[in-house]
Amino acid sequence: MSAVSAADDRLPAAPATTGAPAWVALEVRHETLYRYASAVSLAQHQAHLQPLADAFQQVMAHAIGIDPAPAFRRDSRDAFGNAQTHFSVAQPHQQLRVQAASRLRLLARFDALQREAGPPWEAIAARLRYVAGAPFEPAVEFVPPSPYVPRLPELLAWARPSFAPGRAVAAVALDLMHRLHAEFRYDSASTQVDTPLAAALAARRGVCQDFAHILIGALRGAGLPARYVSGYLLTAPPDAPGGRVPLLGADASHAWVQAWCPGTPGVPADGPGAGWLDLDPTNDIVPASGHVRLAIGRDYGDVAPLRGVIRGGGRHELRVAVQVRALSPAEDDDRGDDLARSLHSA
Repeated sequence: MSAVSAADDRLPAAPATTGAPAWVALEVRHETLYRYASAVSLAQHQAHLQPLADAFQQVMAHAIGIDPAPAFRRDSRDAFGNAQTHFSVAQPHQQLRVQAASRLRLLARFDALQREAGPPWEAIAARLRYVAGAPFEPAVEFVPPSPYVPRLPELLAWARPSFAPGRAVAAVALDLMHRLHAEFRYDSASTQVDTPLAAALAARRGVCQDFAHILIGALRGAGLPARYVSGYLLTAPPDAPGGRVPLLGADASHAWVQAWCPGTPGVPADGPGAGWLDLDPTNDIVPASGHVRLAIGRDYGDVAPLRGVIRGGGRHELRVAVQVRALSPAEDDDRGDDLARSLHSA
């Protein structure tokens, strides 16, 4: 088993507050296990398994374990700033186990959100239209269709009632989320990772990936930037609406959306996440301190936790297990040196 290092000790500064920040300390463990019918002679993989770090999500420690040990490994950042790991396994194997463990501190970002006080959605869309010589706005790369989120006329028709003239952009995004949650059914057996968006839309059912793609497509159809967030849920977060436990999508990889709402009071105005409002349509909530952000991209294809190509293997069996738990104060004080050891011994 190979394992890596703890995260960088240089933590981002916490945002200014009037009192002590209400940090929540969590530990995430994510295991992916492939079993193959015949030996794999060569495997090349890419992983997005290290959480994002900013002023609201501090990564105290992180480790990855890979068995069999890879012949090559490289850690880097992708085009969206996500941590990624590329590795290859050159020895014959009939099983691949990839484990990731992280300890984090989270701070709620949207407690002061004023959804009706931001700029109208038309102004945001107009701001991003191409004008020769105008300054480049990075958010514009999240407006065009993407491989998992094509432009669908039927999706634009479904979304249209939310776009009242002059309505604040955050209010539009929240209304779309509420409608999606009310009108679509969460069904863990209804779709696969490659199910077309049109099929989930027509069936009015799906999983968190489908709901995220539908909300993204609805926003982009009006010229508004929206991006896909992969991550995890605390099974029983203290801010669960109505005490609903567990939240849908807990104890597994989860997905939600970020809508670009610059100038909206209560949405961070600076830092890596400036202007982006998180929305979880699966649970109909604005994420707080129970959502761990892993990676962001245009859609699922940019941020799959683990993907790759193999030579050989035949039929395979996949098992994924995720555990997210709150840490005690004593565990929170531990810098996480035991994470790598725990992966070695698993």
